[in-house]
Amino acid sequence: MGMTLQFLSIASGSSGNCYYLGTDNYGILFDAGVSLNTLKKAMKEKSIRMEAIMAVFITHDHADHIKSVGGLGEVHGIPVYATQAVHAGIESNRYVTVKLPTSRRIIEKDRTVTIKDFNITAFNVPHDASDCVGYLIQYKHHHFVIATDIGRIDQTVGEYIRKANHLIIEANYDREMLLRGNYPLFLKERITSGKGHLCNTETAVFLATHFDSHLKNIWLCHLSKHNNLPSLAYEAVGKALEQSGIRVGEDVNLTVLPRSVPSEWYYLE
Repeated sequence: MGMTLQFLSIASGSSGNCYYLGTDNYGILFDAGVSLNTLKKAMKEKSIRMEAIMAVFITHDHADHIKSVGGLGEVHGIPVYATQAVHAGIESNRYVTVKLPTSRRIIEKDRTVTIKDFNITAFNVPHDASDCVGYLIQYKHHHFVIATDIGRIDQTVGEYIRKANHLIIEANYDREMLLRGNYPLFLKERITSGKGHLCNTETAVFLATHFDSHLKNIWLCHLSKHNNLPSLAYEAVGKALEQSGIRVGEDVNLTVLPRSVPSEWYYLE
C-alpha cells in the first residue's frame, strides 16, 4: 500500500471546497473552504490525523475555498501555500478571522514546490478572484490535476489538464437551469462571463475533444447548489465521451463529487 496515492474530497460545491491527497503516512490539503469543525469531523471520520497534513495549497481567495486557513495555519502550524496576490486577498478577507503571520508561504505560478514525495505546480486560471490557480501534483508516476473555478479553458489550463492521469474539473452549472433560474441578471452574467465558471457542456466538450488514454479518472467538482444536478453533470460529460468513442467505466472512470459531504476514498495504484 505504501506507494498508493489516496484521494478524498472533503467538500466540493459552491458552498465549500476541500480536497485531500496523500499516502499512508502523510497528505496535503487543497483549499480549506469549510469550517475548522467540519474539517476536523470529516478528518476524524476518515482517520486522517491533523499531524499528517504537511501543507495546505489554496487556489484563490473566495470564502468557499479559504474559511479555515487561519485555524489550520496559525493554530495547527500547517504551512499555507498560495500566490502573493491570493495571500493578499486572504489577508483582507473578512471571512478569515485568524490571519497568517507565521504560516504564510508564497508560491509562483509554473514554479514547482516539493513537499516530501509530491511535486506541486500552480498554473494560472481565469476566474474573478484576486488571483486564481489550478494545481498539477506529481507523485511517483501519477499526474493529478485540480482545475476548479475556471471561467474558461484557455491555452494554459488546457495544457495542464492534458497532463493529467487523474483530473478534478469543474462542472459548475447547467446552462438551461442557470438561464431559467432566479439568479439576478448580473450574477448570471458573472457566472457565464469567461471569468466565472464552467458549465457542464463546456467541460464535456473539452474532455471529449482532448481525451488522451493516459487519463484514468475524472471527478466533476464544484457543482452549483441551485443551477446544477449531479445527474445532469454526469450525463453531459458521459454522453460527450461516449459519442467520441470513449467508454466510461472502461477507458476512464467518471464520478461526480458530492457537494457537502466527504466522498469515498479513491486509491490510485
